[in-house]
Amino acid sequence: MPETDARDRPVGELMRELSTQTSTLVRKELELARAELTEKGKQAGIGAGMFGGAGVFAVLTLGLLAATLVAALDTAMPLWLAALIVTALYAAVAGVLALVGRSKTQEATPPVPEQAIESTKEDVQWAKSQTRSAAK
Repeated sequence: MPETDARDRPVGELMRELSTQTSTLVRKELELARAELTEKGKQAGIGAGMFGGAGVFAVLTLGLLAATLVAALDTAMPLWLAALIVTALYAAVAGVLALVGRSKTQEATPPVPEQAIESTKEDVQWAKSQTRSAAK
């Protein structure tokens, strides 16, 4: 069917077309948001798994490092003092890591579909401009 000038078409037909296009647009925007959130979720899941594995090995390494440090310091001071120094050192490192981790986590939230939101804003702006030009 050849495209005719919108001014020559009945209002009812224009409204049906607007309704159809609007529902199609909303459906496509929801699909985009769903796809974007699914992709972000997959990436976050893989990253969390990697952090878990790294954490297990870090704990094992840390235990051995602590034993090594205590044994090294034991040559120059009592065993209890060597263990206390190593414990204080590890507590300080844990505190710094917790603060940095908290900061990074806050930067990543909230996980919103940014592209879909921006696209929707553009679509709303376009629809407003079309409505204004049709009213003239």
